[in-house]
Amino acid sequence: MTWDQATRRRLADATLTVVVGALVMAAAAFDDGTTPADYALIAAGSLALAAYRRAPRGVLAVSTATTTAYVLHAHPGPLSALPVLGAVHTAARAAHRGVAALASAVFLAGFVATGPTTREIVEQTLLLMGWFLCALVTGLADRNWQAYLRQTEQRAMEAERTREEAALRRAGEERLRIARDLHDSLTHSISIVKLQAGVAVHLARKRGEEVPPALLAIQEAGGEAMRELRATLEVLRTDEPTGTPALLVERARAAGLAVELTVTGDERPLTATVDRAAYRIVQEALTNAARHAGPAKVNVQLAYDMDELKISVDDDGGADSSCPPTPGIGLTGMRERVTALGGTLRAAPRAEGGFSVRAELPLGIPEDVL
Repeated sequence: MTWDQATRRRLADATLTVVVGALVMAAAAFDDGTTPADYALIAAGSLALAAYRRAPRGVLAVSTATTTAYVLHAHPGPLSALPVLGAVHTAARAAHRGVAALASAVFLAGFVATGPTTREIVEQTLLLMGWFLCALVTGLADRNWQAYLRQTEQRAMEAERTREEAALRRAGEERLRIARDLHDSLTHSISIVKLQAGVAVHLARKRGEEVPPALLAIQEAGGEAMRELRATLEVLRTDEPTGTPALLVERARAAGLAVELTVTGDERPLTATVDRAAYRIVQEALTNAARHAGPAKVNVQLAYDMDELKISVDDDGGADSSCPPTPGIGLTGMRERVTALGGTLRAAPRAEGGFSVRAELPLGIPEDVL
């Protein structure tokens, strides 16, 4: 059985209360003349310590009043100060230094008033003054230490966030540089090839000549290369999804691909990293199906579980399980995305024919991943 942090704190507070009360009551049992009323005052002052996290000043007032009343009535030894010492420490830890010092003075005044001023009383009072001073100092030191730890944690989180932002900015700048280089180096050349092929085809048809198949292939390949280059440049210029998996399915249908979308489980908003990965997985799987599956049917499934999102994209195309494909840039990028999120990916031909992409993405991924 495991306990959460709140349960452990309550158990620690209850243990503190029991230990302090037991010590003071054990000392009171050896004093002559201790009455049931004294035991009740001890119990009240000790039990109040259980609420020091929620109401440190209230605990300090109750412990000081009840313990001082017990001291004035029963004239016990210095051990009776334990409930007030604990309350003073917790009040100082909560930044209530003034009331903690006042409570210390009240209790010490009550302790001094328990009998005539003798050497023993003076020594015990000085000893208690040292105890109360230690309680105040340790409370303040604990508060300062906790504040230091919080500041250190905040600085570490800020530094990590800054590093992540710088890395993302550098990655974005690199993508833009690559996009510019690709545009400058390839777009012009491919455009010239496509234009020259188109002119040659036009002139051949104008003269009534038969257009060579190779020339038509060059013209078609040039157009296809331009479309793929534009798509690649769009991906490089922005890594953010431009829609949803449902929109991707609609676009694939409009392009002539037979696609069905099935969503199961409790559909809910996802973190940006998981949403981006799911979009890219479905996008890449549909793109591969459109390119390689031929006139196939494609089934896209999104299953929302409690702690993960399962994505399945299956087609009944001509892929053969005996001839697994060599992973290209698309499949490699897909696997890298899933692995970075701590998920699993399987992309391979199906035994019954066709190709299958199955990904499992853990939900609740922090925003600063990737």
